[in-house]
Amino acid sequence: MTKYKILGNYYNNAFNLPATTGPLAVENIVKRFCPADTTLALWEAPVDYRDVDRVVESAVAGFKTWRKLSQEERNNYLKAYQAEVKKRQEEIALAIAYETGKPLWDSKTEAASVVSKVNVTIEDSLPRIANKQIDGILPKTNGHIIYKPLGPSLIIGPFNFPCHLANGQILSSLVAGNSIIFKPSEKTCYSAQLLIECFHAAGFPAGVINMIQGDGEVARRLTKEKAIKGVFFTGSKEVGKKILEVTHHDLGKQVSLELGGKNTTILHSDANLDHALQELLKSCFLSSGQRCTSTSIVAIHRSIQTSFIERFHDMAKKIIIDHPVEFTREPFMGPLVDQSAVDSYLLFMGMAKREGIQEIMRGKQLDKTKKGHYVSPSIHLADRWNNDSMFLHSEIFGPNVTFIPYDTIEEAITIANATEYGLAAAVFTKDPAIFKMCVEEIDSGLVNFNRSTVGASAKLPFGGVKNSGNYHPAALTTIDACVYQMACLEVLGDEADDIKSIIGLDL
Repeated sequence: MTKYKILGNYYNNAFNLPATTGPLAVENIVKRFCPADTTLALWEAPVDYRDVDRVVESAVAGFKTWRKLSQEERNNYLKAYQAEVKKRQEEIALAIAYETGKPLWDSKTEAASVVSKVNVTIEDSLPRIANKQIDGILPKTNGHIIYKPLGPSLIIGPFNFPCHLANGQILSSLVAGNSIIFKPSEKTCYSAQLLIECFHAAGFPAGVINMIQGDGEVARRLTKEKAIKGVFFTGSKEVGKKILEVTHHDLGKQVSLELGGKNTTILHSDANLDHALQELLKSCFLSSGQRCTSTSIVAIHRSIQTSFIERFHDMAKKIIIDHPVEFTREPFMGPLVDQSAVDSYLLFMGMAKREGIQEIMRGKQLDKTKKGHYVSPSIHLADRWNNDSMFLHSEIFGPNVTFIPYDTIEEAITIANATEYGLAAAVFTKDPAIFKMCVEEIDSGLVNFNRSTVGASAKLPFGGVKNSGNYHPAALTTIDACVYQMACLEVLGDEADDIKSIIGLDL
């Protein structure tokens, strides 16, 4: 028996469960166990590659209907979806907690963001694509900029925020007039299904909402489909590059990538260290470090290095790690998402040791009351930035931070710019001039002032540079990548000019 039931792929306004017996049975079945209790089977999801064609056909038909609706009609459907999510908010939070291992309080925050994102999309994002008229752009002529939907759009979601991140891309695509196909992470099929059930209950027209469960091969096949005009992916740099390899020859596709990070916080000598301590504990270890904006490196002024790291280490040892739902004491951290994540995390611990980076707090696998993928946080200290260090360059995606001392703010900025990523950075200082210099010099999509790298605002752009993205930021500005711009010239009156005004006619 499993805790949850997977209903199958969603297209033509119905869930369709692939056959697991008989002549049409699929061989590939994804099985998911709870990362916080590996004895608990969460669900089994059959994977049917034949459904790729079916969901694409459904999305093409849905787009023809959806694009013709008025903006008010589309907004009303989104509000109906919002009402359905609100009814099932607690259920969604529990599913996120069991599937990802994030503590229930953390998962509740994500579920709440799914509800609030509807308002942000309609009230803050939608005005960005309002049609524009420019009077008198030419003699007796007005100009128009018309924002038109791309067409059927594919959203490939991550496991760490299985509802929030995909929801934002789905809503922006829909409000702009596109139909969608949602391909969730194979680790979080049930959370994704709950979102689709809410769309179904909201009564969207047939074919507008589609979902297909499966592995990376399903995503690869979808990205190759000519009918798909928008591709939105949140995940690793490596998979993002594979998507570009598949789609680069198709000039009719808009590809938006939200990739990883190796994020640096600069902790200057004049910073409020009590405030910085709280912020860094959250940014380094929230969600067990499985956030693309987690702080991985702290460039710390040498004058405060020893005392602050001691305090930070003492607080890190107080972090409660436990089952996200069935806990004795409410945890700050749950487990990593699966055993592969644990193996990767421990591999990096060994890598740091081989590279001579000092270990202040050892990252190790933990034995808890329930057997799961639990690890302890880890803290390292490097005496300087080493450009040859694989450990310092790599996105670890676990609860790890490395402190690196500096003497001048220029050194700190050099450290922040040293990695191949450019997603998020933070600066803790009382000097606005130092923050201004960091904003000007750090190559990053987000640079925060006396606030950690995690916890972005939905009313601002969210995205990175270098290997953290491809200049199509999410959050507020996701909608920019959901449309293309058409130019129109409108002649005011159709009276003909004197034909003799055309140069070169033999009249």
